[in-house]
Amino acid sequence: MHENKEKQERALLVEVDTGKYDVQASLAELYELTRSAGALPFGAMTQKRPSPDSATYVGSGMMKQISDFVKKNELNLLIFDCELSPTQIRNAEQQSGVRVIDRTMLILDIFASRADSRAGKLQVELAQLKYLLPRLGGHGSELSRLGGGIGTRGPGESKLETDRRHIRRRIDSLTRQLHDVELHRSQINRRRKKNGFITAALVGYTNAGKSTLMNALTGAGVAAENMLFCTLDPTTRALRLPGGKTVMLTDTVGLVRRLPHHLVQAFRSTLEQTAQADVILNVCDASSQEAPAHLEVTRKLLADLGCEGHPIIPVLNKCDLIPDIGQIPMIGHAVRVSAKTGEGLNRLLSVMEESLQTSLQKVRLLLPFTESGLEAAIRQKGTVESEEYTENGFMLTASIPPGLSGALSRFMLE
Repeated sequence: MHENKEKQERALLVEVDTGKYDVQASLAELYELTRSAGALPFGAMTQKRPSPDSATYVGSGMMKQISDFVKKNELNLLIFDCELSPTQIRNAEQQSGVRVIDRTMLILDIFASRADSRAGKLQVELAQLKYLLPRLGGHGSELSRLGGGIGTRGPGESKLETDRRHIRRRIDSLTRQLHDVELHRSQINRRRKKNGFITAALVGYTNAGKSTLMNALTGAGVAAENMLFCTLDPTTRALRLPGGKTVMLTDTVGLVRRLPHHLVQAFRSTLEQTAQADVILNVCDASSQEAPAHLEVTRKLLADLGCEGHPIIPVLNKCDLIPDIGQIPMIGHAVRVSAKTGEGLNRLLSVMEESLQTSLQKVRLLLPFTESGLEAAIRQKGTVESEEYTENGFMLTASIPPGLSGALSRFMLE
């Protein structure tokens, strides 16, 4: 009896510094992405150039050094911290003698291995096929990935070797299926809004501890591991605030620098749930030197999704990893917490409640007697300032949360 074990791939990371971004921070992130994909990052080579080489992305001299290093150390994978063209991939593979993938392929592969829900699998496959489609023309053998390994998971061998027409048909089919999933999700969201549910969303950089924070606040029991992109599929659980109000808290997919635009497009419907939240928690790892940059990456995405008018609370998580509290960065009105130890969670709940109070809308309503359920929701989730019984119904002046405004809009007098 022989047990077949997959041999861990040993990868060399390749970086070209053109001065457009922080190379060291991006390379450190690529190390973590490689480990998260299951490969061993053996080392890295960096070259400073005014612009990438059109043939192999790095210069011919650097490519020769890379090839020698790969052979000497018996490596079997090159990972470039960029998005390569089909020609660059082919030339780099021919000269190095090993498989070559880029940053986008690496992230897509991680997503393919982590997607569990139907929506997640559809979104990942759609992103992979959109990335693959422009790379089909004039290529044959290099698209065949019979050897397996990182960068090959997802649509599968049969799809990778089909023509453009079949790929486009599959993309159209996935788009229709995703539309149905999004329609169902939007119906659930509308129902929650109609019933007056207050919603909150956890967003932030990948591996910031969002899922651990979700478990600490709600006991959701979602998977939480020290790896990038542990969470792909959104999870929603009820959270009770100190004042008695119940909030529906959603854990969302993490972000990274230069997230592939195909993934942003595919996961846009998931991310747009954040834009509908009444309060947003922007979570980052306080122990990371990149904490301010991580918060900024999330802030820019939230701005793109149109979330400027929503209460956004910066949350500095993993404060237990910093022994001296004076070393914890203070960014705006951020709340310092440790999801692992529970420190600061009560303060976070209080700040969430305060943020929801400040976002209350003062309205005057005439509710028919048949809408007693809405009256109860106003008393439970908002504040009634005055009330009067008339022959046409309840005349109320109340402060209501954004989640109730849609259900009450037709009864508003002012």
